[in-house]
Amino acid sequence: MAAKKKDMIQQNVQTDLTSIETLCKNSIELIQYARRLAVKQVNLVQLMTYYSIGRWIVEEQQCGVKRAQYGAKVIRKLSETLNKKFGRGFSKANLEFARKFYVTYQDRITETVFRQFAVEKTETVFRQFGADIPFSVSWSHYLILMRISDANERNFYEVEARKNNWSVKELGRQYGSSLYERLLLSTNKEKVMQLSQKGQSYEVPTDVIKDPYVLEFLGLQERPEYTESELEGRIIDHLQAFLMEMGKGFTFVGRQVRFTFNEDHFRVDLVLYHRLLRCFVLIDLKIGKLSHQDLGQMQMYVNYYDRYEKTADEKPTIGILLCTEKNDAVVKMTLPENSNIYASEYQLYLPDKKELQKKLKEWIAEETGGEQS
Repeated sequence: MAAKKKDMIQQNVQTDLTSIETLCKNSIELIQYARRLAVKQVNLVQLMTYYSIGRWIVEEQQCGVKRAQYGAKVIRKLSETLNKKFGRGFSKANLEFARKFYVTYQDRITETVFRQFAVEKTETVFRQFGADIPFSVSWSHYLILMRISDANERNFYEVEARKNNWSVKELGRQYGSSLYERLLLSTNKEKVMQLSQKGQSYEVPTDVIKDPYVLEFLGLQERPEYTESELEGRIIDHLQAFLMEMGKGFTFVGRQVRFTFNEDHFRVDLVLYHRLLRCFVLIDLKIGKLSHQDLGQMQMYVNYYDRYEKTADEKPTIGILLCTEKNDAVVKMTLPENSNIYASEYQLYLPDKKELQKKLKEWIAEETGGEQS
């Protein structure tokens, strides 16, 4: 009887502990959600405030007879007044950015929404947005985005920053590495507009390919001698940055992953898995010019994974050879069509944006038969 009573007490204690753990878990999740919601709300209010002030500055400046002189006077006087009232935060530079923010994104806010927010100051304005929030990243992000003159490129980086939750530093890095131009040069003409409107999508293997990949974060100099094992080691040391450069959806499986076939041992430099495409991605690192032997080796790796590692519900394995110098003619001649194997160059320095833009114009001219829009 005593033993039974003791068991019941232990069960009750266990139930109480489980209940308390559930309470703690639910409370933590609620607070985290509430904080994220508060940050989003504060961010949106800040952005709409800058937008509205920027609009008023533009409208006031356009009333002046001598716009250049009058425009500078408007911002100077407004800055002095706001700083006197609220303290720091409304410098002439900040107000210039607010003006530019409105000019850049003036189509984001309707006249009705502007009036309700800036003039009537009603909180009901936020209910109209629903999931379609007009500004989706922080003011610091927009300070970088406003540097980009091309609207399609600017929109692409905004979409990607939101989808991938990029920090301000990461957005600056991706823009500095010319991600937009590299992706355009790696895709087909039909996907160009989709890229600028919806960001990067992952539907087919070619969607994960970039050319070149930029690995400046490894800290290796451009031309000095270094080995493939040193390159691999640096990638592992900077794995998070490497996966971000590879793109969304990549997870790390292993390095120097060994498999045995007919009593021979082979090792794949890096094995990744793409969660969105649901397939293995094998990476072989090559220093120097790519050879047909390198391609043949990767073909064997891909074949092995497709036949012995891939499950029935997973997509075919992708092979990527990262090299300092690829040979498109050798790749085309060595590999069969639809082989799912790709060769891409990597760079140890940030690319020349102007050079990539020049290549992009040439590519568009070729795709459109010599006619550029």
